[in-house]
Amino acid sequence: MSKEISINELALPTAEWVTISDLISDPYAVYARLREETPVAWVPAIKKVLLTRFEDCIAAEQNPDIFSSQMATAPMITGMAGRPMIRKDGVEHSSERRAIGGALRPRSVNARWTETFRANTATYLDRLADIGPHEAELNRDYSAPVAAQNLMDLIGFKGVPVEDFAEWSAAFMAGNANGPGDQAVWDRCEQARAGANAALDEVLPYLRANPDETIASILLQHEMPEEVVRVNIFLAISGGVSEPKHTISNSVLLLSEHPEFIPSADLTFGSAEYDETWRRIFQETVRYYTPIAMTTRETKNICVVRGVQIPAGTQIGIMLASGNRDERAFIEPNTFNPDRDETQHLAFGEGPHMCAGMWVADAEVGRIAVPALFQRFPNFRIDERRPIEWEGWIFRGMSQTPVTWG
Repeated sequence: MSKEISINELALPTAEWVTISDLISDPYAVYARLREETPVAWVPAIKKVLLTRFEDCIAAEQNPDIFSSQMATAPMITGMAGRPMIRKDGVEHSSERRAIGGALRPRSVNARWTETFRANTATYLDRLADIGPHEAELNRDYSAPVAAQNLMDLIGFKGVPVEDFAEWSAAFMAGNANGPGDQAVWDRCEQARAGANAALDEVLPYLRANPDETIASILLQHEMPEEVVRVNIFLAISGGVSEPKHTISNSVLLLSEHPEFIPSADLTFGSAEYDETWRRIFQETVRYYTPIAMTTRETKNICVVRGVQIPAGTQIGIMLASGNRDERAFIEPNTFNPDRDETQHLAFGEGPHMCAGMWVADAEVGRIAVPALFQRFPNFRIDERRPIEWEGWIFRGMSQTPVTWG
């Protein structure tokens, strides 16, 4: 969609002041102004109509008949060379979603995957300890490799170097955000597809003969066409590393800034109180620093939001990160408070496209990877002697997270 498609004729509220550099520098200041001045606004820099209030984000996520995921074109489709389930609606979406949904529910995750997650976490805790409290960088030495190894095990990959897998994920994520169509990003996606496909050429035949509980095997057991299996594995790869990686690092940053919320060492590991305390920290972290700021939809028909008429075929940015800081939905939304009463948030989306991996994230990050850091290392925290660096705005997180302890 371009600005020329009836945007001026329909007199849509326009926020020409929004720039990509502002979003990268301080997205939450941009969201606050949009929520207050133009909660439904055409933003030329993004070429989308943005919905920034919590109530409107919920409504758009819950109504795919109006706000469709099955867009004619999208960077994700180009980057993955196919249409994964997240870019489908209705029966086509639900049939693919159901195939893996049961395997990723809490009971299945707890029964099958928590011990794997604990073993992977222990491996990289040792690596962090070997590097030491003066040189450790949390993303490089812990958050990214833990997230990558967990996801490789979940999918069913064997023998793929963690660094290669993490690069595939980063490449797909860059493709998902490649609205400008940068050819270098598409080239990077092509390399990631080639690497992942080569690994799948070995994995899929084995899993056909030896079915198990991995995602790749479950998709095959539902007799999906192989191209559907592959593109949905690309989808899992794209989001399954950066989001847990960023949430681990964000949790450490927030607990460093608010040590009063670090659970007492007197709490019994694995007790109901222990698990609930860390669960609330995890949920508040993903509300406060939402891993995916925006999901994209396309209007199927003319619709009206807050008195603003939006034409059919318009790309919509549902601003989850903005909704999660909406003063109308949360008391003091810019304050990190795991004890807050408001429990509903948009970090995993809402409606039929709510993130299928949210229970995996709760387990691998909220109940295992983050608590393990504070159990293993006394006084674990951000190292203020070295700078933090942030990157991105749709998929926003720290690119440098120096840590120390002792």
